[in-house]
Amino acid sequence: MNEADDLNKVLAVENYHWTVVLPNLWKSALVPFAVKIPQRVGYLGEFRWGLLTELRKLVKQVLPMTVQRFVALGLVDSGCPAVVTAKFNLTRDQKILALCPGAEYGLAKRWLPAHFAAVAEAKIAEGWQVMLLGSDKDQDVAEQINLLTKHQCLDFIGKTTLAEAVDLLSLVDAIVSNDSGLMHVAAALNKPLVAIYGSSDPGFTPPLHQAARIVSLQKSCAPCFKRECPLGHTHCLTEIMPDRVLSEITAFNL
Repeated sequence: MNEADDLNKVLAVENYHWTVVLPNLWKSALVPFAVKIPQRVGYLGEFRWGLLTELRKLVKQVLPMTVQRFVALGLVDSGCPAVVTAKFNLTRDQKILALCPGAEYGLAKRWLPAHFAAVAEAKIAEGWQVMLLGSDKDQDVAEQINLLTKHQCLDFIGKTTLAEAVDLLSLVDAIVSNDSGLMHVAAALNKPLVAIYGSSDPGFTPPLHQAARIVSLQKSCAPCFKRECPLGHTHCLTEIMPDRVLSEITAFNL
């Protein structure tokens, strides 16, 4: 049994519903087709008609960087936001701020939950809706924010698929995020984005969106690229105050 057969068996057991095929090769599209994954998205490539359910045309001048092209494949059609609006009982009569307080890499990339909560409370007081987005691993952070904001946020952390998270981000008016996967999705959506950096380097992994506003204190000890602060204080994040982030949101003139 070869490696392709092994992969087919693994994928079939997992019962995936949606796949993004990154390489433009025929054989790359064959695997999800063979295991009957219902939604198969990819760019036009060599003899892929029938293998993919949604073929995208790549305009290289618009998406010159490989990472931009890959992220763009994850963007869904315009009908899907209406579906998530109904599923998550969203109203569109208020501005929406999305907070993405997680970061897979570690604590040295996560702004304080109390600071996220302060931003949420300030925008709620201005009449905004505030939603929390992230994975199951971010639920402890969500709990802290919810307690501090008296459960005034729409908490979708751990309650969406990745596709639904993308759809929800497409609906919001502004996003505040750590340096994380959702930050890069927000940048690909060309949304007003405030990106917060601690141990990582905004020059190395910037949001690929010209209108994004980067908040980084440029401490002498940063970027250290560590999961946890080797000095034990994480001043690169704790000293970024909520007022600084709120001023960046205000600067978008929304």
